[in-house]
Amino acid sequence: MTAPAKILVVEDDRSVREVLSTFLGRAGHSVVTAADAQEAIQILKADGFNLVITDLKMPGRLQGMDVLRAVKEVSPDTAVIVLTAFANLAVGVEAMDLGAFDVLPKPWGDNGYVVWKIRMALEAQRLVMENRFLKRELKERAEFKNIVGTSEPMRKVFDLIKRVSDNSGTVLIYGESGTGKELVARAIHYDSARRDRPFVTVNCGALPEPLLESELFGHMRGAFTDAVSNKEGLFEVADGGTLFLDEIAETPPGIQVKLLRVLQEPEFRRVGGTRTIKVDVRIIAATNKDLNRAVAQGLFREDLYYRLNVIPITLPPLRSHPDDIPLLVQHFLTVFGQKANKPALTVAPDAMRVLQQQEWRGNVRELENVLERVVALVPGPQITLPDVAQWVQAPSPNGVPKVPADIPPEGLDLECLVNGIERDLLVRALERTGGVKTEAARLLKLNTRSFRYRLDKYDIKPADEASDVPEEDERD
Repeated sequence: MTAPAKILVVEDDRSVREVLSTFLGRAGHSVVTAADAQEAIQILKADGFNLVITDLKMPGRLQGMDVLRAVKEVSPDTAVIVLTAFANLAVGVEAMDLGAFDVLPKPWGDNGYVVWKIRMALEAQRLVMENRFLKRELKERAEFKNIVGTSEPMRKVFDLIKRVSDNSGTVLIYGESGTGKELVARAIHYDSARRDRPFVTVNCGALPEPLLESELFGHMRGAFTDAVSNKEGLFEVADGGTLFLDEIAETPPGIQVKLLRVLQEPEFRRVGGTRTIKVDVRIIAATNKDLNRAVAQGLFREDLYYRLNVIPITLPPLRSHPDDIPLLVQHFLTVFGQKANKPALTVAPDAMRVLQQQEWRGNVRELENVLERVVALVPGPQITLPDVAQWVQAPSPNGVPKVPADIPPEGLDLECLVNGIERDLLVRALERTGGVKTEAARLLKLNTRSFRYRLDKYDIKPADEASDVPEEDERD
């Protein structure tokens, strides 16, 4: 059943006006009537309606089409049904082009037919409003609410997002794993004029080259063994919107060439296709690698790097803005507390201090994972130091994570503990030797190949990149 609506009936024939007013009133709707277009337009400017039913031909200079134009100017979401005794194809096309929901003939015969059409018009209007509401909710959710922080580094990020959102330039987001690169990409998209078009993501490091090529550009049936039908690529899906290329540094060389082509000329061909497809897509890319270094090492195309690096945004690691940790903690407590039916959780001051003292090598994602675990297991309304301490390691005086005296009853994350100790010792060895890797390797009694492997494993970049290990040392 259709919910009661406010309807304006515009009809110069008094008997038709009264018939419509009567049976619409009996259906539960609130009805206002007007005897001509001029009166209707004055009413429209003073009041709002869900639906307008207007005759096409009326006495006076203004006609039904003028009422339709006024409705779409004053209240674009209001549905309009046009009545006419002079129905023809041209009239119908013009009315629909101006935004009418439907054109009905006079006389219409069965009142039930008109009621059905009104029900359809009101349902269509409801869906439009609901769709707009959901898009607005999605935009607000995806824009800034999940990017939490009031520190100076985060204020700079927010300012950059605002400044680049409506710029059409390609954005390259730098940041360690877990800093929220995809959240920033979404915020840029939903704060831009493209917000009502798709936001599409792809992880360039998650697929082998043939699959990534098909995923990005699509393929034609028979292009390869498993291509049993034509498939749209993500560039086509994202047309008019934004394509987020995560882990762009991991893109295979062959795909780099094709991406460069799309950035230079916004067109491509599907795998196995001959037709050129033009698209309007904004590219936002992200990486946790040093692309400058990758270019110097011949691992990434220099021309593609410059095409991507038009608007660079660098996200700070969590350890550089610990003042934001209480805000993030409260944000995640709200999210996970609602899911776990624990809406009023608080954090004891000593537990919060421990959270702020962590280096959070996994950044916001690591903090999020810890808090999800804590919320699921905490027995009371307050998160205490023991609740937190079992999942994080308190730093020792020299900064290296402590090895616990005993394994706690609930166990511990051995890999995380060992990795934390190993990474901190590598960094300290490099600091002591001024970034000279050969000396740092000797301090830790590692051959240079093992030392290099560990630097890559933890993405450690010495300040002095000129101090690379000589070729002969590789044989150690």
